[in-house]
Amino acid sequence: MVNCNPETVSTDYDTSDRLYFEPLTAEDVLEIVRKEQENGELLGVIVQYGGQTPLKLAATLDREGVPILGTPYDAIDLAEDRERFQKLVVKLGLKQPENATATSREAAIAVAAGAGYPLVTRPSYVLGGRAMEIVRDEAGLRQYLATAQIEISEDEPLLLDHYLDNATEVDVDAISDGKDVFIAGVMEHIEEAGIHSGDSACSLPPYTLSDATIRELEDQTKRLALALGVIGLVNVQYAIKGDDIYILEVNPRASRTAPFVAKTTLLPIAGLGAKVMAGVSIAELKLKKPVLNHTAVKEVVFPFARFPGVDTVLGPEMRSTGEAMGIDIDFDRARAKSLLGVVARIPMTGTVFISLKDGDKPLMLGSARRLLDMGFKIIATGGTADYFIAQGLDVSKVNKVLEGRPHIVDALKNGEVHLVFNTTEGAQSIKDSRSIRTTALSQKIPCITTATGARSTVRAIEAMRTGALEVRPLQEYVA
Repeated sequence: MVNCNPETVSTDYDTSDRLYFEPLTAEDVLEIVRKEQENGELLGVIVQYGGQTPLKLAATLDREGVPILGTPYDAIDLAEDRERFQKLVVKLGLKQPENATATSREAAIAVAAGAGYPLVTRPSYVLGGRAMEIVRDEAGLRQYLATAQIEISEDEPLLLDHYLDNATEVDVDAISDGKDVFIAGVMEHIEEAGIHSGDSACSLPPYTLSDATIRELEDQTKRLALALGVIGLVNVQYAIKGDDIYILEVNPRASRTAPFVAKTTLLPIAGLGAKVMAGVSIAELKLKKPVLNHTAVKEVVFPFARFPGVDTVLGPEMRSTGEAMGIDIDFDRARAKSLLGVVARIPMTGTVFISLKDGDKPLMLGSARRLLDMGFKIIATGGTADYFIAQGLDVSKVNKVLEGRPHIVDALKNGEVHLVFNTTEGAQSIKDSRSIRTTALSQKIPCITTATGARSTVRAIEAMRTGALEVRPLQEYVA
């Protein structure tokens, strides 16, 4: 095992026979390989268990003649190379969002219009979504190119994807042996596409998708894994907009969702994947699709409380530092447990402040009505309040900070608000509403910044109000 991070389980003394506590650079890894070769034949190295870092090393290892177990380097490059992968998607008759590739800052401006704004910028081989951003127009792209600390070149181009507003994102984890593909888990994100998958809560099994959609996702994953030549683990991220399924990216490696899938299904996904990389077939492993009698929800832990004044709005760059998991017989109770797992102080009574971007107002109407039915009071800024009032809801108006006192920040500081739902878009709007989110953070008031997250939180509150949550062994849920 080669690992330079003392915080991870892979540095435990009993995880490997030998642990090299060294930097994960090409030079250091090659030195370790040569050292191991002194002890005899090196059968190969595994690059699927360290995120993007070992995948970036795969090219050097392949060039130096170091055998890679599992998915070969050419297949890794096929998944990462935008033009090669796009040709494969077209050949398979599948869909991707409109996209473009830029090998320089000047080229990015020229090709962006072809993909169509808004765009998600995606540097090659990024870790944790670093330097990913949603840009709404050419001015936003120029600002990004001027400020983002990234290198753009032929070897590491900038990827520009058309951003699908209000799409549902899905992760699928699978194991492939080159002939058969075993679907380990299909996870529906709670936050909409555009929020980094590491910052999005998710549900296994999906909580809103139809059986037909799930079957289609599984089928597309199998076709992609076999066409790519994956041997071992693979993760595919999709966006669903209406009846259309779009492929966002394919990762020929273990994703951060693998431990969540393993705990939910009681299948040792990492170990099974390693066996397949070593030459064991899926047929020999006799893998069977787990039958779940429960729903598991992964919730994320953010470090915002340690950084006073930071803006808590979520985006395509990952900011979370941990995860918690809730399990119960249905989604609402599992979601409630996951929120409790991250020590979210979700209120059962009190006042909820709601301020929404225009596109989210119809989406939140039902949830606002349910809050009122449960006895909550709702206050909202002008546009949101006017919309709800026009729909017959009993909502009170509160001033924005720019509209003069008393305003919403005063109400937050005075302890008059117990829960905040604030969604926004556009640089100016985000800037104008920042004080709401930073004040909520300093006052320890839960603040949800996506409509889908807010709706699921309302459902969790309803579940918690129906009675105490129970604790049961996981084995009782999995058949």
